[in-house]
Amino acid sequence: MQTEVFSDIFPLLSTANPQTLEWLINVATEHEYPAGRAVVMEDAWGNAVYFIVTGWVKVRRTCGDHAVALAILGRGDFFGEMAILDESPRSTDVVSLSTVKLLSISRERFIQILFKDPQLHHRMLQLMVRRLRQINQRLQLRSSPPAVKLAHTLVSLGESYGYELDTGKEIFNIPFKDLAEVTEISLEETTKIMEKLHEKGWIKIDNANSTIELINFKHLMNLAGKVG
Repeated sequence: MQTEVFSDIFPLLSTANPQTLEWLINVATEHEYPAGRAVVMEDAWGNAVYFIVTGWVKVRRTCGDHAVALAILGRGDFFGEMAILDESPRSTDVVSLSTVKLLSISRERFIQILFKDPQLHHRMLQLMVRRLRQINQRLQLRSSPPAVKLAHTLVSLGESYGYELDTGKEIFNIPFKDLAEVTEISLEETTKIMEKLHEKGWIKIDNANSTIELINFKHLMNLAGKVG
């Protein structure tokens, strides 16, 4: 993979210097997993940070006998950084939702490059702060109607990982159960709202190609309370 492509895919690496990018490419290990495979396990010690080249994963936490999805991540994002930075066991599982291609970089090498490249170090702090802001937004939405909360989830996924289409944005056809858990609404509410959005022509669910087209993105943003 060329350094330009590497930095284009991953926002974390957009400010890294060329020497850093070349070094990261050389030390990265490639992985490919089918849908439904656990990529990292809760309580395992963090020994690498992972970058999503293609595909979609969910971050989940086990609560008793049940596993609850906490977040959905797609192309260009990364995970595993918390466990390697604070040297503790992982607090969540990461499971592939689709076929996914990843690059992993060992803890020792990633920490080494953070110290060598201050721009990368600063960029990582920025992205971690952004994640905290996203969590705060979700907390603020807890008392909002289910349709508003679900629209916010769809818009956020579209903005972060969606493919640009002439008609809007395209995301993976995420199982309604996972959408419901991430949005913190019931599966029944999620199903009804998604069907309604489909009927209104705001989204198009393509089960054959495992995609959801967010056709009327501006209306979804308005429903979510975001300013377009």
